[in-house]
Amino acid sequence: MRSALSALLALLIAGPLLAAGPAQGHSRYKWRDGEGNLHYSDALPAEAVKYGYEIVDAQGIVIKRVDRTKTPEERAAAKAELAKAQAAKQEAEARVRNDQQMLAAYPGEEDLKRAQRQQSEMMEQNLTSARISLSSQEKSLAELLGHAAELDRSGKPVPPPLAKQLGDLRKQVEDQRAYISRKETERDDALKQFDADLAHYRDLKARIAADRRSQ
Repeated sequence: MRSALSALLALLIAGPLLAAGPAQGHSRYKWRDGEGNLHYSDALPAEAVKYGYEIVDAQGIVIKRVDRTKTPEERAAAKAELAKAQAAKQEAEARVRNDQQMLAAYPGEEDLKRAQRQQSEMMEQNLTSARISLSSQEKSLAELLGHAAELDRSGKPVPPPLAKQLGDLRKQVEDQRAYISRKETERDDALKQFDADLAHYRDLKARIAADRRSQ
């Protein structure tokens, strides 16, 4: 009885080892060296890691593939390509969201045109105000320059406070002119964008209409 129990225990202990042993023993590494020569080995050499390898079973069937180790340059290029793909995906998703928002905000083409006209009128109003302010500054500057010229003709020096006032006013005029120039550029860019947005809106509406007809 004891000998039979001992034999049963030995079989239970040895069973898993026997089951695992052949699978591990029959798995081999298949790889090619730098010259393209094919190799098989029971142990994994460093050269196989460098060039990539396959794990095959006893019948030579590939059960796993491992790519070669990438160079730092290749890893950097892969990282850059991944970042580029992610950026492109985010940009595409943003376009879809913007299109949805445009269609929701402007049910019809006239709604979009009306909003564009309002924005255009507001920009023109701001420019008009800026030009009026510039004209006032230029008038004040001309008066101060005339006063300074009179002092110079009479042989009197220009007082430091007047000189400082002239310098400050000149800078204000220059800054205001630069501001108006920027705002004019922004207005022109906005008008071009309005045309592009309107064309895109029409394209979206046409595609939606075509999809509905095809359903």
